[in-house]
Amino acid sequence: MVQQAERPTTQPAPAPAAGQARQTAFTTFWIYQATNRRYDWSEVERAEAREAAVALFEKHRERIELRGAYSTTGLTAGADLILWVVADDVEAFQQLAAELQRSPFGEALALKQAYLGVASMSQYDPNHGPAFLKGISPKRYLSVYPFTKTPNWYLLPFEQRRDLMIEHGRMGNEFPSILTNTVNSFGIADQEFVVALEDDDPGVLVKMVQRLRAAAVREYTAVDTPIFLGLRKELADALGDAI
Repeated sequence: MVQQAERPTTQPAPAPAAGQARQTAFTTFWIYQATNRRYDWSEVERAEAREAAVALFEKHRERIELRGAYSTTGLTAGADLILWVVADDVEAFQQLAAELQRSPFGEALALKQAYLGVASMSQYDPNHGPAFLKGISPKRYLSVYPFTKTPNWYLLPFEQRRDLMIEHGRMGNEFPSILTNTVNSFGIADQEFVVALEDDDPGVLVKMVQRLRAAAVREYTAVDTPIFLGLRKELADALGDAI
């Protein structure tokens, strides 16, 4: 990570501001499930837990960008909250996660999945990359899931893989309102990629994914579930649904 000249070399530079384009970045999707502990708390204690979590994100804001807090209540079984965070180094995620876990937040919400990846421009099209990496503002709904291709995919010539992905991209371009975000997880997680789709209308997400089922590259898909759908809210409001 590039250090700012006026800072000591041991102190990390702050994360780019929200909406600012990046060349590369780490990102993770923390998926939480509510515990029964919240039912033991009074309204005041629940409010204090939410406020403490918001304060922790504010404390770490120079190193971590919160792309979005998503309430999954009523939309995805077994999950109550998605926190999508972006940073220039993985250590920043671990520091924030550890503090959240030690706070009342950690009593009320259990981390069920952590989909970690690194974002960069596509090897098949240098003009294509994750929307968040380009500084594009988020949409209301997020659909996120792990993705892995079959071993045979990697045995195809690069040119054939590129042509198949170009066809896939053209089909996806039929739905211009959707923001696509695909990040690499090779060697650091069970999945090879994390796919995050954003739109203001989940019905459009359904239409695009259904359309892409007809893409020739589909036969090389090994894993593309589980899928988590969430509605973007202010952090305090998303926490209010979960705690």
